[in-house]
Amino acid sequence: MIKIKKYAAIDIGSNAMRLLITNIVEEDGKEPQFNKSSLVRVPIRLGQDAFTVGEISLENIERMCDAMKAFNLLMKVHKVERYMAFATSAMREAYNAKEVVALIKKKADIKIDIIDGKKEAAIIASTDLHHLIKSDETYLFVDVGGGSTEFTLFANGKMVTSRSFKAGTVRLLNEMVCEVVWNEIEKWIKTITEDYEEVTLIGSGGNINKLFKMSGKVQEKPLSYIYVNSQYAYLNSLTYEQRISQLGLNPDRADVIVPATRIYLNAMKWSGARQIYVPKIGLSDGIVKAMFYGKI
Repeated sequence: MIKIKKYAAIDIGSNAMRLLITNIVEEDGKEPQFNKSSLVRVPIRLGQDAFTVGEISLENIERMCDAMKAFNLLMKVHKVERYMAFATSAMREAYNAKEVVALIKKKADIKIDIIDGKKEAAIIASTDLHHLIKSDETYLFVDVGGGSTEFTLFANGKMVTSRSFKAGTVRLLNEMVCEVVWNEIEKWIKTITEDYEEVTLIGSGGNINKLFKMSGKVQEKPLSYIYVNSQYAYLNSLTYEQRISQLGLNPDRADVIVPATRIYLNAMKWSGARQIYVPKIGLSDGIVKAMFYGKI
């Protein structure tokens, strides 16, 4: 007997908003399968508002409402039975966030929950990592967003600790991450990984996915520290326009990919990791799985 459920997740990030629609296939005696049915990404950079002036601008509120109406229609067409919408760093910091959430509920009939960094890290870490995580190895899971970066340490097949730092790509572009924050991240990573002989990184987020795609590697293979370092130097040597024209990057990806790569590189350096695995997962995948398993 096969049952198919349709769930959707809306991730309202600091750099973009995403709607993920997933088919969940349940078959007796087998593990459920999560198959992506549709993914829509809208480049509304809320972090530019929230981190610089402290509120979401009227123009972006309007764009958000339009995007949410479109998301609602798409969910209807796909016959989605259940959804959840989570907003992260930018909405956490915008002082008009509550008004924006109320307006979207009224205009687009979508309920949005603003979650803290700890919950964000837990949802992302609840994604399907067991095929990657070997019980006898140690991993530092790094999810780089526009407003914050979530770090989670796994050892012996279990989550040991996690932490969210206000160091994201949009903040870095606006030069809003001071040396103190970098020092704090360095100290935390070195402290939590010092008792482990070897650490491997697992990276998630749109930027590391793009880097991985550019490498042409097979999905299960990791990227080396040397490769990530050379890509960082190469990306840095190009202008914003060249990254769009020569590498075919989206305009809202071409600037943030550089600071994102810097965060992954530093995490590798401070943890002593020589490799980084890049599974195709993120907050939206985590939301769908957490909903299905009754964790949220």
